[in-house]
Amino acid sequence: MLRLEGLHAAYGKVEALKGISLDVRAGELVTLIGANGAGKTSTLKTISGLLRPTIGRILFEGDDIHHLTPREILTRGIAHCPEGRRVFPYMSVRENLEMGAYARRDLRAIREDLERVFTYFPVLGERLHQTAGTLSGGEQQMLAIGRALMARPRLLLLDEPALGLAPAIIETTFSIIREIRQRGVTVLMVEQNAYHALRMADRGYVMETGQIALEGRATDLIENEHVKRAYLGG
Repeated sequence: MLRLEGLHAAYGKVEALKGISLDVRAGELVTLIGANGAGKTSTLKTISGLLRPTIGRILFEGDDIHHLTPREILTRGIAHCPEGRRVFPYMSVRENLEMGAYARRDLRAIREDLERVFTYFPVLGERLHQTAGTLSGGEQQMLAIGRALMARPRLLLLDEPALGLAPAIIETTFSIIREIRQRGVTVLMVEQNAYHALRMADRGYVMETGQIALEGRATDLIENEHVKRAYLGG
């Protein structure tokens, strides 16, 4: 479904990605793990068009997309839920969710997807007219994920969905991500909690200093000695 080939990207003169190659198959949940600054977020930004690659290719369902705008990439079926719960704080919950569907014109399907988001996150239905900036951190994360789902993506990019959440909310969030995947949405997820991420993923990539250091089945990476020492607390 998604293939990155020899991808390089930079912020000015600082190279963030140094020739990474990876693939995500339809229906999979694939995770990127690594230390802060390893290039995980930059990888997702490059896929969604927020960061332009300097070298390399991005193929989605066989088509080259690295030259497309973020809006064009979204309409192809790739939605990006960014790090840090980037909700629109002065807009209502409903308005935030509707922004997720701004590129769509299928009004009946949009209403259906809105109801589906409320089945995942009932609290959002209860706070439909509340200003997003007044929600708790966990509720804002639910809203950010819900907004991405309103684009009806075939591939969902999740960046640190559990960052800063209470343990109980983390478990709920991961449970919902598993359900989203079971409904047929392919997921590429960046997650600082490597054990949680690998436990729920099919495959994983370990990133170090802008490169892929390891890759494999998630169950194998959990047992890998380097991964244990560096990312799983021994």
